[in-house]
Amino acid sequence: MKPISPTKLAHCSKLLSEGVPTREAAAKSSVSQSTATRLFKDMHIQAASRSGGRPRLITSPTRRHLKRIVKSGKADNLTQLSNTCSDILPNSPSISTLRRAMQKEGMKGRRKAKVPLLKSRHRQARLKFARKHEHWTKDDWARVLWSDETKINFHGSDGAAYVWRADGEAPNDRTTLPTVKFGGGNIMVWGCMSAAGVGQLIEVEGKMDAEQYVGILGDGVLKSFEDLGLDVNTAIFQQDNDPKHTSKKAQDYFKTQQFQVLEWPAQSPDLNPIEHLWNILKKVLYSAHPDSKGVYDLWDNLVAAWVSITPEQCAGLVESMPRRCEAVIKAKGGHTKY
Repeated sequence: MKPISPTKLAHCSKLLSEGVPTREAAAKSSVSQSTATRLFKDMHIQAASRSGGRPRLITSPTRRHLKRIVKSGKADNLTQLSNTCSDILPNSPSISTLRRAMQKEGMKGRRKAKVPLLKSRHRQARLKFARKHEHWTKDDWARVLWSDETKINFHGSDGAAYVWRADGEAPNDRTTLPTVKFGGGNIMVWGCMSAAGVGQLIEVEGKMDAEQYVGILGDGVLKSFEDLGLDVNTAIFQQDNDPKHTSKKAQDYFKTQQFQVLEWPAQSPDLNPIEHLWNILKKVLYSAHPDSKGVYDLWDNLVAAWVSITPEQCAGLVESMPRRCEAVIKAKGGHTKY
């Protein structure tokens, strides 16, 4: 059955409240007489149970309708949602009223997450990968050595930081995030992991090119296989589709090796569990050492944080792979919560 628009319901309710008979109110508002009768009964029940005060401007059906508008993408924020209310309600609600209504429907304002741009070919490749591996077991994924690069800042994350602050509270150490004009910066590192734990962690010197990447592979991959107890004949190496990773030099290196290279879909950091490992690493690092004194100090602190990551943490991340593949399939190759 096609749902009745909130505009018609509001019009019918207004006529009934003015004493118009249900049959006439139904005809004037283009709803069925049974709907008008139900509205009339609901109004009397609400009137009998109301303890006083102004009736609610936004009823439960209207809240659900507003939620559908938001989820359909027709309104991203409260201002846009307020502009649509003139077509739904006789009186436009305030922004604070709309906010409370959305909160009752479980909707809260959030910053839009930045995600890789997915074109049609990316979605198809992601879906193909997920379907190909959806039946892989925990033991299958345990053969994979996951790899990636990340940036480590001297003074914490580049991202926004949030804090609870009282109205009128002056800036203080708790509510502010210190920055430095000189002496900031970062280092780049390459690392790998498997379900058995973390592998090698190697510092990237300057801007990494294909030649340096092949050198890192030579120093880090086979040593990590050995350290983590992975059989090189059955192990699988994972990397993303960065141009350095897919360069001719890198491909020539892989041809000389016994291990397999996992075919990886582009624009898919949400499928790589090592992305969450970086979050764990940085949380441990910045919690224990918020202010490293220099490059060497930062590297020592970083290595200490790296080796503190347990095999159980790594195994938990890798064991999420079936759920990640399932989420990609459910999203038809689109973005997932990971």
